[in-house]
Amino acid sequence: MSPLSTTRLKVAALCGSLVLGGCANQMSQRSEHEERVERKLLDHSLQIEVGEPAVMQLPQRRIRVLEQKTFEVTEFEVTRRYDRYTPYQAWRELYEVPAGMVTFVAGVGANVVNVFALGNLPESVTHGWISYGIDGMNPFMNVQSNGRAEQNLAGIVEQQRNKHTEYSSLPWAERPVQLSTGKDTQDLLTDRHGVLRLNLLEGPFDDEALKRASHLQLRVTDPQDNTRGEASLALSPTLRSKLGEAHALIYNDLEGEDVQHWVHRVKRLSDLGMEEEASELEQSLIELTRNDPELQKEFLHRLLTDAGRLAADPGSSN
Repeated sequence: MSPLSTTRLKVAALCGSLVLGGCANQMSQRSEHEERVERKLLDHSLQIEVGEPAVMQLPQRRIRVLEQKTFEVTEFEVTRRYDRYTPYQAWRELYEVPAGMVTFVAGVGANVVNVFALGNLPESVTHGWISYGIDGMNPFMNVQSNGRAEQNLAGIVEQQRNKHTEYSSLPWAERPVQLSTGKDTQDLLTDRHGVLRLNLLEGPFDDEALKRASHLQLRVTDPQDNTRGEASLALSPTLRSKLGEAHALIYNDLEGEDVQHWVHRVKRLSDLGMEEEASELEQSLIELTRNDPELQKEFLHRLLTDAGRLAADPGSSN
């Protein structure tokens, strides 16, 4: 290609870019304001509250697990500025050029009238009509139109407003807790309040494993960042020696025994210091005899005379 042809192409490209660049009718800039909050995690910990006393004397214990976090919270005010323009559409010149001529003439006339009106005509008439007329008569530019306006992001400005430290303490709700006795490990779940309801008479470990264990080891782990929490709960030798007998009193078959043996089970659990378990067994036996009023009456009578326990059927209307 000859140097002359190359020069002509460059000139044509430059003219074309200038024409296209002049097609867009620039409008007033628009701004948007919003607030942004940035939270930075400073500390994350898991706390296991084993409760009191420190040495477990009874088979049931409520253990609470809390997830604690410390955040640095920064608040920003964000301003986004947009350049607005009316894109060029050539076919609109068919009506904008004649309309612009009329409007321009009307604007000139309005300015003449404004001289005699001592400048009381609104600027939208004196200045606005002339501006509209000039834009309308320009064949390479459309007049401003809010309905067709487009915009480009011109810039973002962020201004810090506030910075403070925020603390949170939430229950470790329905999450796993690892419970260990020596080499044996089981996974349990907390409830929706972050409480692990531990009952050594319901497992997960058998009586022989608990007899050899001097303490329970509890662990929780957050897999997202590997944060861990640990706690140890000691088991009293007295409790460990009672667990086997208490388990038999509660879970051995009841239907093959008479009322006297039922009462003995309830009384023996109470004598072992397991009053909560004794009451639960008592209520289970009352429920079992609900459809046999005579048998239930005998059971309640023997509870009172042989064990000194006053009980009643909670479902009875009397």
